[in-house]
Order: sequence, then structure tokens, then C-alpha cells
Amino acid sequence: METLKPPSLATSSDSYAFHLQACLRKRDLFSGKSIHAQIIKSGLHFGVFLMNNLMNMYVKTGYSLDAHRVFEEMPVRNTLSWNAILSAYAKQGKFDAALRVFNEMPERDSVSWTSMIVGYNQMGRFGNAIQMFVDMISDGVTVTQFTITNILSACAAVKALDVGRKVHSFVVKLAVGSYVSVANCLLNMYAKSGDPRTAKIVFDRIRLKNTSSWNAMIYLHMQCGRADLALVQFKQMTERDVVSWNSMIAGYNQHGLDMEALTIFSSMLNDSFLKPDKFTLSSVLSACANLEKLEIGRQIHALIVTAELDTSQAVKNALISMYAKSGGLEIAQKVLEQCVTSDLNVIAFTTLLDGYIKLGDINPARQIFDSLRDRDVVAWTAMIVGYVQNGLNDDALELFREMINEGPRPNSYTLAAMLSVSSTLASLDYGKQIHASAMRSGEVYSVSVSNALISMYSKAGSISGAKQVFNLVHWNRDTVSWTSMIIALAQHGLGEEAIELFEKMLSLGIKPDHITYVGVLSACIHVGLVEQGRSYYNLMRNVHKIEPTHSHYACMIDLLGRAGLLQEAFNFTQSMPIQPDVIAWGSLLSSCKVHKNVDLAEVAAERLLLIDPDNSGAYSSLANLYSACGRWADAAQVRKSMKDRRVKKEQGFSWIQIQNKVHVFGVEDGGHAQRGAIYKMMEKIWKEIKNIGFIPDTESVLHDVSEEAKEKMLKYHSEKLAIAFGLINTPENTTLRIMKNLRVCNDCHSAIKFISKLVGREIIVRDATRFHHFKNGLCSCRDYW
Repeated sequence: METLKPPSLATSSDSYAFHLQACLRKRDLFSGKSIHAQIIKSGLHFGVFLMNNLMNMYVKTGYSLDAHRVFEEMPVRNTLSWNAILSAYAKQGKFDAALRVFNEMPERDSVSWTSMIVGYNQMGRFGNAIQMFVDMISDGVTVTQFTITNILSACAAVKALDVGRKVHSFVVKLAVGSYVSVANCLLNMYAKSGDPRTAKIVFDRIRLKNTSSWNAMIYLHMQCGRADLALVQFKQMTERDVVSWNSMIAGYNQHGLDMEALTIFSSMLNDSFLKPDKFTLSSVLSACANLEKLEIGRQIHALIVTAELDTSQAVKNALISMYAKSGGLEIAQKVLEQCVTSDLNVIAFTTLLDGYIKLGDINPARQIFDSLRDRDVVAWTAMIVGYVQNGLNDDALELFREMINEGPRPNSYTLAAMLSVSSTLASLDYGKQIHASAMRSGEVYSVSVSNALISMYSKAGSISGAKQVFNLVHWNRDTVSWTSMIIALAQHGLGEEAIELFEKMLSLGIKPDHITYVGVLSACIHVGLVEQGRSYYNLMRNVHKIEPTHSHYACMIDLLGRAGLLQEAFNFTQSMPIQPDVIAWGSLLSSCKVHKNVDLAEVAAERLLLIDPDNSGAYSSLANLYSACGRWADAAQVRKSMKDRRVKKEQGFSWIQIQNKVHVFGVEDGGHAQRGAIYKMMEKIWKEIKNIGFIPDTESVLHDVSEEAKEKMLKYHSEKLAIAFGLINTPENTTLRIMKNLRVCNDCHSAIKFISKLVGREIIVRDATRFHHFKNGLCSCRDYW
């Protein structure tokens, strides 16, 4: 270190200032503090010029506390003094202090305002930076080149195109557009804000284009999905930097052109002396992962090791993701063991998670999740979704509760995943709890969450809840929102409302998709609107140009079949351009059973069993139809054939949830802890509904036994037992919600209508095809199901 000589009496403040600037250039704080001491001894510490230099030295070497002390001790301050301390606070992100200084300043110049804008930008508070610029203009302060480049960066970050265009007018007014830094910031703003036309004009007017100018245009073309134009621009460049190559590789990778990304990377290695950095390697490894090119990924891994390229945590994470996606899960595990597990990022974690899920082993994924040091919301969501995809709904619920208690706030993806669990379980209580969480976090207004809420309430039997959510997000609905509500209304027997909503959707110019049409055709099915269904089917094909899928064909067959137009339904299957699937033949077979058309039922069952020989529903439907028509020998033969082929019949069961516990019942179920009370209640109900006019539908029992035996069988169907249990264990006037895995039988449907009238409660039953809302002796389906 150079020893500083004590100044003579003739030494001026300029000499001290010169020495302070030398200390700043050398980052020599020790000498700077020695000069500070000599200034005090010399009695020169009252001079504004010298104190400003001293404060500047402390600020730029990172010692803002010392700078603050100098500032506080200054008897006289000028604008430069205020700007120096303001800049120190702003750059360090101490915005409360910076704002306090800014508000206390007797005079503010362009440096003051720009310092605040720069500070806000560095903290990512771009909206504040833009507002500061607007206030600066309102205050009549002159805008500088440095102000413009920083505010253009803020506009680019938040795609504030309107403000950016106004800043462009200042560029023209001040005639600073010829500065390369300004032109590049302007170009970058238009490129990132989605105005390619103006960006191209700005680019063409830049006389001295540098590499950043060309890189901005490559980025623009890639963002617009024009990889071809990006490549043309790339080839025109006389000089390329790492960013140029990275923009091409990352752009190709992000647009699914992964092979092109690998080709460009190969050219970079062969034609350039530039060394790939962590961004290059992350993008090219991502391309390998997407293509599942394990061998190429291994070669890149070898290159990283032999050429001693960047092995930062980002690259290690990219390697883990590549191996996990490409079938090298064991190697991914070895790479993981070589680095700190707690530094594993979310992308790598989720790909590892996916790999373990494919193997059917989620335990290692949970171990990794538990070892993560900074588990953000995406990591929690990935683990929860992993449980959901693996069918482990209880584990998903448990982890979600843990997240609420000690983790980050759930985002829209977390809540949507949990709402899908509630929908699967048809649990209104769980769904309401998640809804409350979404309300607290504000995520209830997210489109994905609101759509999931509509679906959850619908599947849990609360169509009123679904309607409330749909109405709440009236300003933010997408096609999925409308479709979810249409399907919900259709499933709850409100076909006319579903059709009315569909017509409103069309009038607002919202384009339906293929799922929307499945919903509106289902609405027509549930209320028997054959002609309207035909009309919508033609509208879908001829106006919206949507090619029918198996689902649409099955809907049309179901629509015609339920209405008794069986021959037309069969002719429809024959005219289909694709082979009817299991659902199509199953719909026809079900309609044949309802309308007792044995000949056509035999054809439908035969075709169905050709596609799916082990379909128990086909055997059961045909056997039941034979039984209903009194053809007991044929029914016995079908059941024997079913037994010989070892095809197991799907057992019917119903369930009800009370106080977060699900109670499941089978036919004549005797295993429940409250069996005695349930059977006693059912006997009482059975007797009372018969007294008010209920007649058991013994034709629903497809066995050749006595009438008394048939009535006993009917009495203990699973949904009736679930209702009896619900009546025992819930307060009066409580709505009962029963779920059933099969279609409700005629006798149960009739009995539940009478029960709802007898007990004065609404009883909601979800069967395999729809919801039935029983109230005051009536059903929402109007006996058409």
C-alpha cells in the first residue's frame, strides 16, 4: 500500500479529493479512512465539496453506514450530498430510508429521481419505478439518457407498452435515439412488450448496431414463434457472443424444436471459440430431456467434465432432470448424491418425482422432498400432485394440511390439485375448507381455481355452490369456466339452464370447444331434447368446424336410445366414420335394456364384447334384460358364460360422508357398527312410505324368486342403507348427499322420492351418470334417466 504523505498547510480540498478518488479506484478503504482523519485534523470537514467526495467514496465501496455518518455531520449540504446518500440507500434496497431522504430533499434534480428509479428496478419493483417516472415528468424535471434507459428496462420487464411508447416520444424529443444504449433499450422494450412491428423499425434505424441489438431481434423473433426469422438474423451477424448462441438454443428449446437446439449447440462447439455457460448447458440438457436422448445427454455430461465447463448447481439440476426424463433414473440419483440435496431445484425435483411415479415408488421422492432446504410453493405442489396422480389422496390431503400449517402459501396450482382430490372423493367439507383457503389467499379469483371450484361443488352435489362461484368470476371466465358450468347443470338435471347458458356463451362470442359440446349434448340427453341435440351436433360440425370424437358419437347414440329411437341409434353407429367404442355400444345396450329390445341388445352386447371380452357390464345388462323379459334360461346361460370366463360382476355400493368420515354400504350390508339401528330405521321408513302410497317395484329384482323375497332384497339396497344411516346421524332438515358407483334402480328412485316427502329433507344421490335431487316427493330428473 502506498503511504500517503501528510499534506502541507498549502494543501487544498482539491488535493484531498484527488487522493479520495484514488482510494476509490483502488478500493483502498483503509487509506480512505486515513484521509478522512487528516481532513478532520485539518479542519476541512465543513466543506461541502470535500465531504461529498468522502461520502461518495464510502457509498461506492459499500460502507453506507459511514456515508450516513458523514452526511449527518455535514453542516451544509447541496443537492449532490442528498443524491449521494439517496443513491446509497436505493442501491442497497433500503427503500424506507431512501424514500424518507427523497421526501426530505429541499431540491430534486434528474439524478435524484433516476436514483429512485434505478433502485426500484434493482429490487424488481418495476411498477414503482414507472410511477416514479410519471411523477418526475409531472414535476417538470428534465429527463436524461440514463433515466430513459432505466425506465425502458422497467417497461420491458412488465410489458408496459403504453408507457414505453410515451418514453419513446422523449427519445425523439431529446434526440438521443442515436445512442446505442438507448436504441437497444428501446428495441428491447418493444420486443418484450409484444410490438414486433415497431421493434423492427427501431432496429432498422440503428446505424451502428452492436451484438446486443442483434440479440434483441433474435429474442423478439423467438418470442413471436418465428424461429425461421431468428435463424436468418443469427446468420447475418458478423460477431456473436454467448448470449447470441444461448438465445437461439433456448428459443428452439422453449418452442419444442429440441433437435434444432442440439444442432445449434453442435455448431457452437465446432464454429466458435466461445465456451458454453450455465445457460447454454441448461437449455441443451433440457432439449435432450424432452427428446429423451440419453446418449446425447451422456456425451454433453462427458464434455462438461472433460472441458471443465460450468458445474454450477443450475447445471447439476439440469443433468438430474435430463437423466430422470430420459430413463437414467439411477444416474440421476448418483448426480444427486454428488451435490447438496437441499440445493436441488424444483424442476429437477419434479422430474425426479415423475420418474419415481412412473416406477410406482413415491417414497424416494418424499425423502428428497423432506431433505430440500428451501421448499417453495412449487416443490410442495409437485409433491402433492405426485400423490394425487398416484391415487394417494389421503397422503395429498395430509401434506396439504402440513403446508397450510408450516409451508408457503398455496398457489392456484396447489389449490386446483386439492380441489380435484375433493372432487374425486365428492367431499363437500374438504372442498369448502380449500375454498376458504383460496378466499384468504386471494387465489379464488384465479381462473384455474374458480374452474376447479365449480367442478368440485358440482361433483359434491352442491349445484348452488357451483353457481355462486361461476357468478363470482363473471369478469374472468374462459371457455373452461363456461364448459364446467354447462356440464354441472347437465349432470344435475338442469338441462334447460345448461342450454340457456350455452346460448348466452355463443351470444357473447365465446367459442365453444369439443368438451363444451359434450356438455351441451349431455344436457339434451338428460332432459330428452332430441331435436335440439341434433341441431347442436350439426352446429358443432358445420359452424364451429369441430370434428366429432368418440364422446360426441356416444352422446348422440345415448340421446336417440334413451328417447326410444333405438333403430335410429343403431343406424347412427353404422354410419360413423370411426369404429364405435365400448361407451357407444354400452349406451345402446343400456337403452335396449330400458326399452326391452332384446334383438338389438344382443347385437350391441356382441359388438361390445368383441372390443372388451371382460366387460362385466355387457354380461350383466344382457342377463338382466333376459330376466326382465322372463327369459330365465337365457339369463342363466349368460351368467354361466360370465362365470366360465371368470368375469367378475361390479358390485354396487353407496357411501355418505359425515363429520369428515366416509361410511360405505353394500347391498344387505351387515358389517357396519350401527347395523341394528340402520336396519331398524329402514324397516320403519319402508313401512311408512308404503302407507303414503309407495309400491315396491319388484320387477327391478331380476331373480326368479317369490314377491316377498324380492321386496326384502329391495329394502336393503346400498343407497337405502346409506340414507337410513344419514337420517340417524344428522340433525333434522340437513341435506343428505349419497354417492353410488352404479346407476340407481327404478325401485330405489321411486322409494327415495317418497322418503324425501316423508322426512322433509332434500336427498341428493349421485349415481354413475348424473345427480338426482329428491325433494318433496319429486326428483330433478323428472323420472327421465
